[in-house]
Amino acid sequence: MPSVKLVNVSKRFEIVKALSDVTFDVRDGEYLCVLGPTGSGKTTLLRIIAGILDPDEGEITFDDHPANRIAVEERNVAYMPQTYALFPFLNVVENVMYGPLAKGIPRREAYEIALKLLDVMRLEDRVDALPKELSGGMQQRVALARGLASGADLMLLDEPLGALDARLRTELREQLKNIVEESGATVIHVTHDQEEAMSLGDRILVLREGRTQQHGTPYHVYSGPANVFVANFIGSSNFFEGVVAKRDRDGSTIRLRAGLTMTVSETSHDPGEHVVVSAREEKTGVQPWSPSAGTSLPGIVLATQFLGSFVRFEVTLENGDLVAVKTPLSQLGTRLEPGDRVSVVYDLESVRVYDYPTLGLRHELEVY
Repeated sequence: MPSVKLVNVSKRFEIVKALSDVTFDVRDGEYLCVLGPTGSGKTTLLRIIAGILDPDEGEITFDDHPANRIAVEERNVAYMPQTYALFPFLNVVENVMYGPLAKGIPRREAYEIALKLLDVMRLEDRVDALPKELSGGMQQRVALARGLASGADLMLLDEPLGALDARLRTELREQLKNIVEESGATVIHVTHDQEEAMSLGDRILVLREGRTQQHGTPYHVYSGPANVFVANFIGSSNFFEGVVAKRDRDGSTIRLRAGLTMTVSETSHDPGEHVVVSAREEKTGVQPWSPSAGTSLPGIVLATQFLGSFVRFEVTLENGDLVAVKTPLSQLGTRLEPGDRVSVVYDLESVRVYDYPTLGLRHELEVY
């Protein structure tokens, strides 16, 4: 199965630069999830790897062999677009059989492959239906089954689970991962769903406005976001603007608005630097107010939300900043109500400090 490598790949459509100097690699048999907001260049990236589009600049290699000039039909790639592209004149099972038959697999064997995958996709009772007789979610599952049946070395999936309801999407994630692992195929899976990317990907590539923001394992990307955008896009975080007041070998003190201060263990910024501090919602706690040195912030509970196994608190700090705290029910102590004075306690080691963005914090937090 192929490894894939892109070096400084760029693509422009008139005045819009869809991709800009994108460089990354996908290892043989790896499952890469490409994550980013709408308009970040995810689909353009897949179409370039598939050979449907040519890059303006940069190089693509399959197993270290240049792929820029390899014809689409010679790449042994299964590309599943968001539009599904099912053959309207073929029924469901015939659509799924198309790939195996094209590779010379006997019809009976191709039929058995198709039925097995349609059973996984919960479409075993719709094998004779035409695409126009199916819902959008069903059509998407047929397209996914057809891609999996193709036996391609490289699978390019563009939002393959996007049209499905939440429960079915979660169930099919595990099925999809298992089928791909059995086949040994290399997969590049585009999504805007961070939970989907975290659960499926061996590694994650985060794109924004055509540029690579971070590339690494789900754990690495989640626990060590490269910048404010990634910290906001992957998971839920609180962000504070501040200035480094002092620094020593044990950590730094950040002065927030209206005189509030935070103590952090990070020491890479100099006193006087304008910075952004991020703290994960689930790494932040709330408790009845009590004075504490450095690792808590005073505020008032604004609202509470029950989220099943979690309770989410919205707290207005004394300086007016809004903070969200996500607390497991099992760890919830004293009942807190809107209007209660509280201390927001944060995990010293999980807090991240970033350079203040050139275009401002608001711009960096925009994802669409």
